Amino acid sequence: MADVMQRTGRFPSPFELEVPPGAEGWERLYPYYYLFREEDREAEEGKFWFFDGMHNPEPIYPFDSIMNENWWVALNQYTTRVWVVPPALGIDHRVVNGYLYISPNTITDPAVIVARVAEFTERAGYYYKHWDELYDNWIRKADDVIARLRDLTFEDLPEREPMATITSGRGLMSSFDLMKSYSALLDNMHEIGYLHFEMLGLGYGAYLTFKGFCDQAFPGIADQTIAQMVAGIDILFFRPDDEVRRLARLAIESQLADVFTRDDRTPEEMLAEVEGRPDGHGWLAAFEAAKEPWFWLATGPGYCHQHRAWIDDLTVPFQALRGYIEKLQAGQDIDRPLEHILAERDRLTSEYRDLLPTPEDQKTFDDLVQLARKVYPFVENHNFYVEHWHHSMFWNKVRDIGRIFVNHGFFREADDIFYLHRYEVYDALYDLLAEWATQTPARGRAHWPAEVAERKRIIEALRRWQPPPALGTPPEAVNEPFTVMLWGITTDTVKTWLREFEGGDGDVESNELHGFAAAPGVAEGPARVITAVDQLSEVQHGEILVCPITAPSWAPVFSRIKGAVSDIGGIMAHAAIVSREYGLPAVVGTGFATKRIRNGQRLRVDGDNGVVTLLD
Repeated sequence: MADVMQRTGRFPSPFELEVPPGAEGWERLYPYYYLFREEDREAEEGKFWFFDGMHNPEPIYPFDSIMNENWWVALNQYTTRVWVVPPALGIDHRVVNGYLYISPNTITDPAVIVARVAEFTERAGYYYKHWDELYDNWIRKADDVIARLRDLTFEDLPEREPMATITSGRGLMSSFDLMKSYSALLDNMHEIGYLHFEMLGLGYGAYLTFKGFCDQAFPGIADQTIAQMVAGIDILFFRPDDEVRRLARLAIESQLADVFTRDDRTPEEMLAEVEGRPDGHGWLAAFEAAKEPWFWLATGPGYCHQHRAWIDDLTVPFQALRGYIEKLQAGQDIDRPLEHILAERDRLTSEYRDLLPTPEDQKTFDDLVQLARKVYPFVENHNFYVEHWHHSMFWNKVRDIGRIFVNHGFFREADDIFYLHRYEVYDALYDLLAEWATQTPARGRAHWPAEVAERKRIIEALRRWQPPPALGTPPEAVNEPFTVMLWGITTDTVKTWLREFEGGDGDVESNELHGFAAAPGVAEGPARVITAVDQLSEVQHGEILVCPITAPSWAPVFSRIKGAVSDIGGIMAHAAIVSREYGLPAVVGTGFATKRIRNGQRLRVDGDNGVVTLLD
């Protein structure tokens, strides 16, 4: 393949990728519109596709595809039909070997871009002008969607309809309620998807406008310097970590520290011991208050059901709790360096403003940086509401339906439901309702256990495949805003990936990896390569975190490490934002770090220039 790449200057064709052994027939797990088609081969090979490991680092379970299918419509319609973003025509989706690849559709004709600017300016300008009131309204809408999701219940079918069904004259049965509740669950998911992208593109747009001004006014200015000028803003993603810090301080004050620092104890065992301590009830009350909503924080990006929230599995927050208690007992500071971040932000802003030649330029600069700071919090805050609070609750509601199927012998365990596409669940539900109505045995009892077992086997086979970072034809330029800001895919990134790929997953003779200079500073230390959330407890003080991508629930880890390196992400990826707020150097979007770097290998992370050097 490397020889072909060197001759053609292309990434692999999606039509030429081999199916992993044991995964034959994987296509049956996904709807037809998510697959590459031989009839469209010429057009689809001519596009650039990149692996969305940010949202789906593992093979996509059939039911979980609702998340991607949701944003495939919701994000793109805002880009193309609502805001009319000048260079962008949305992001296309395909699944290959169980992994999601996406392709930005961009406009390259300058005349067309210019013609769209006026329309975008009018539409986006209204939201920027009324941002505070619209943001407050967004919070109310998101709270309402989550409240309605919380109130959804899924009751199993009774042996007999209650007498109240007759005396009320309602005329509707439990079967109707179950099907209606499932439809309401899906509608609720799609509704939060619309809210997800209502203001997000404008958040990126304001930042990109500020960045464009800085790039022209200050040639050579680093991306992370621009990002630092809008840093230091209180965002919701720091609140869960703040709550754990507060609980750590309270544990010491309440003479409970020893409960949380002894080895080989589960969170449940710790809580039981705290309940028996004289000062335990006060700590438990604070713990319960912190859980809702702050522990609705998924250990992954929120798009995969298997990444459980803190509220479901207390392992991650209790590991962080122990670490904070031990640091406090050692006399160390556990707060993130907010004052330093703000001072550096103000210093940079003032110094660059003074370089501008005219008062008009300075006013434009002031307006743009103020707008970027105003809208910047939404870029992260929406994530807590949507991907974490809402989606974690959503997955648990789906499990409630799965338990009904377990009760009737369709599944062996509740999570088996995730091996069905959401539309297949309708089929299974109707089969169940028909059995209840006719008392004739359902077909699903014989069909689904074997089918789910086969799909489990296929998913496990797909999990052993390593998806290449990109497929198809490299673009001349990448200018779709989400692709640049969130995934960190730029024209230079594509060129770097192509060079790395032509060398066979990276040039093994080189001791350097290149990516986004995401957070300033230089640090050296041993690598800790983390590819799954259950490895977080292995991270030691003073190590360099190397991972495909980070999740917000990983924030406590940043108080232990000296720097961060990721395979995926741009200047607004979570690893980049958190590293800046914690004052840690970071390089993101390297493409190959987790493949090239081994545990314990000494690294130098140069967050000023976007270079990771392998020192041994």
